[in-house]
Amino acid sequence: MLVLARKPNQSIMIGDDIEIKVIEVKGDQIKLGIQAPKHIAVHRKEVYEEIKKANIEATKSKKSESTFKKIADLLKKNRVEDKK
Repeated sequence: MLVLARKPNQSIMIGDDIEIKVIEVKGDQIKLGIQAPKHIAVHRKEVYEEIKKANIEATKSKKSESTFKKIADLLKKNRVEDKK
């Protein structure tokens, strides 16, 4: 893990297009601003973990299995029709 010291209004860069800026330090709380391309999801870790858990649960449900089968059948049907 890389550990950096930053002051308010200072930033770090991740790659060429993600900037993390220290907005404010107040007591034991730090406000960060994150600028990233729209195609990159940015979540607090606890939110990310909940999304991940919900996605895993969704793939386990029988309803999802039937939905995936219907989608796969539609895609196969469209491929056959496109070849005609």
